[in-house]
Amino acid sequence: MVERPSDRSAAGKALIESLGGTQEAFFWMHGQHDGFLISELPDGVTAAALAAAVGATGAVGRLETHQIFDQDEQAAIVKQADTARRAYKPPTA
Repeated sequence: MVERPSDRSAAGKALIESLGGTQEAFFWMHGQHDGFLISELPDGVTAAALAAAVGATGAVGRLETHQIFDQDEQAAIVKQADTARRAYKPPTA
């Protein structure tokens, strides 16, 4: 970036939009990670595909993806977890 600066926000936006998503924000940071991108993608499979495509280039190291959940989604997660907890039998049971 120092020798050949470029607008990585525009590149990120184009990539995300190619997968049917939208870029909400793009930030540069100092510390363990150099950037932070917030996007809305159709689903987790699409997010994984985006991460795989970027990771395959070797241009980005330590790429992480995180899915966030709103309150309704969190309530559904907890409800399903309760159902699963009742059905699960640990090996020591």
